[in-house]
Amino acid sequence: MSSSNSIISTYVHFRDDGRADPVPVSESFWGEMAAGKHSQLAQGRLMSAFTFSEPWSMWERHPAGEEMVMLISGSATLVLEEFGQERTVHLSDPSSYVLVPQNVWHTARTSVQTTMLFLTPGAGTEHRPVGSA
Repeated sequence: MSSSNSIISTYVHFRDDGRADPVPVSESFWGEMAAGKHSQLAQGRLMSAFTFSEPWSMWERHPAGEEMVMLISGSATLVLEEFGQERTVHLSDPSSYVLVPQNVWHTARTSVQTTMLFLTPGAGTEHRPVGSA
């Protein structure tokens, strides 16, 4: 029998060959990803979760494919920048989700403690600060 993990501290990499590997996470994980230190995650999908209680400071997009964003608890508004305009999707029911189209810039806004689950294409997440175009 395997032990239990938390998706907050141990992500899961779903590989293209059908296998899944736990990925221990530290505070430096996303910086390391941006620096190319987790090249094994370039293929497949990464499942992760975050808890936050204020708007994201960054926009992100995924050139490699669509991302699923699912609400676990709290509430948030996902903002998608499509065709030069912002479209908002409010998530308030646990298990509600949004499929973010490939290569679409998106961010999240909330003012309450919120936990969201993400299933993201493993390669090439791009970021830019909120307030920049």
